[in-house]
Amino acid sequence: MRRSSLFVLFALCWLLPVASASAEADNDGDDRIVLVGSVLVDQDETAGDVIVVDGDVTIRGNVTGDVIVVDGDVTIRGSVEGDVVTIAGQATLGRRGNVEGDIVYADKEPVRTEGSQVGGDVEKLNVGDAGILGAIGLFIGITISMFLLGLVLLLLAPRAADAIARTAKDKPLVSAGVGLLAFFLIPIIAIAAFFTIVGIPLGVVLLLLVVPLYAISYVTAAFALGRRIIKGSRILAFLAGLVILGLLTLIPFAGSLIGFLAVVFGLGLLLMTLLRHRT
Repeated sequence: MRRSSLFVLFALCWLLPVASASAEADNDGDDRIVLVGSVLVDQDETAGDVIVVDGDVTIRGNVTGDVIVVDGDVTIRGSVEGDVVTIAGQATLGRRGNVEGDIVYADKEPVRTEGSQVGGDVEKLNVGDAGILGAIGLFIGITISMFLLGLVLLLLAPRAADAIARTAKDKPLVSAGVGLLAFFLIPIIAIAAFFTIVGIPLGVVLLLLVVPLYAISYVTAAFALGRRIIKGSRILAFLAGLVILGLLTLIPFAGSLIGFLAVVFGLGLLLMTLLRHRT
């Protein structure tokens, strides 16, 4: 099974702003991605990838990509050219059901009616796959939190976001340097404050603010990155930057460094923007 594409598909499933109760593609061949609800690919219809987090899927037509369902059942009476993955549900193949790829399940073993065909393997997720799913779940949770945080900040301070984008364009290197210095200096100041009685409250406040501040810095960097690509909607620009950063952080070894640099750069942008507007 193409586990790398599966990972990316799960990530994009949560990154895309889709929250409809059900979905039907406007054009044949489109991907159908739904958070909550059911998906039907009817006869004479063609879909790309079908990804559902919570809901059932019925395939009567043709799916050219993969079918991935986290919590729900899959009924296949048509054809699927890719893989079929069910996590907390069951796949059922009718007499004319045809899966050219693999069928992978975590809970209930697939039901195959006589006459159905599977070109690949039918296999149960093993411990290693469960570890991958756990990492996916963690990634999804963090990404959702970052998206909601950035969305709230954009709605509360849209002009501040524009000012940050200008700072990223005018002073990127200076912002990165300031951010690197502040990233290490803030915790040091917080810890040093505990050595004085009057500084204890300041130290407590700074330590409590470190994690939220770094989270805001990350979404700030995501917006600045997305703004270089999309000049129109702020939200779409932020979403694009968040998707790009999220996928880059999945790169082995380099991903952690990219995430760190994003936080540093975003922190520098916040501080430089405050200084520029204060003066």
